[in-house]
Amino acid sequence: MMVDLGLHTWALLLGGAALAGWVDALVGGGGLILIPLLLAGAPQIPYATVLASNKLASVSGTASAAVTLSLRVCPPRRVLLYAVPLALVCAAAGALLATALDSAVMRPVTIALLVGVGIFVALRPDFGARAHPRPWTGRRAAAVLAAVGVIAAYDGFFGPGTGMFLIMAFTALLGRTFLESAAMSKVVNTATNLGALCVFLLGGHVWWAFGLALAAANVCGAQLGARTVLGGGTRLVRYALLALVVVMSAYLGYQQFLGSPVAG
Repeated sequence: MMVDLGLHTWALLLGGAALAGWVDALVGGGGLILIPLLLAGAPQIPYATVLASNKLASVSGTASAAVTLSLRVCPPRRVLLYAVPLALVCAAAGALLATALDSAVMRPVTIALLVGVGIFVALRPDFGARAHPRPWTGRRAAAVLAAVGVIAAYDGFFGPGTGMFLIMAFTALLGRTFLESAAMSKVVNTATNLGALCVFLLGGHVWWAFGLALAAANVCGAQLGARTVLGGGTRLVRYALLALVVVMSAYLGYQQFLGSPVAG
């Protein structure tokens, strides 16, 4: 695919990809920045290619942030050993489902979940502040894997808030701090992005030159974001999560009631 975007458009999109990477590394939600920017700045690019380019950028930036955070926080390998392959498969299944169904049906559900998460975190200032590790036993392991599978399928099908939902699941079910859960969520979120990207690859929707340029910018932003998280710790992740709830609820509400295109 060859599309002449112009120097100013390239600068805008690469800057947006870097900002999306920074936001994604903090708590997730970078797609809410990059996809609308791609749709507005490059309307001549097919929608499927826009989504594929966003996933290519996201998987690159999230993977780089996952490495940086994991080297410092050391997420439990036993959890990730099961969660990562499950997330990849479920996200691919969700992406396939998105080709057959209208993902807009998820907006009201997502808004309700976001508001519920925001209220819970606001009323429980101790939640995620300190670690109370819980053993990886049969029922708890099953609950974690079920949550990962559902969230991964949601990411492939619709997407907004995936990182935040993973952080909440790991914190609630495994008794980890927000910072530890953020490190785990980045690893699993890398797998969900990769699973969805594989579907776009098989469909021939990836414009490699464009996607790799966005990926490079996204990695730069993600590395800055990962270092911001490590510097700010659990308190920063908490505030970023609450901010994301407000912004994302308002954005999805605007889409729901005014008919704006979904941001994926």
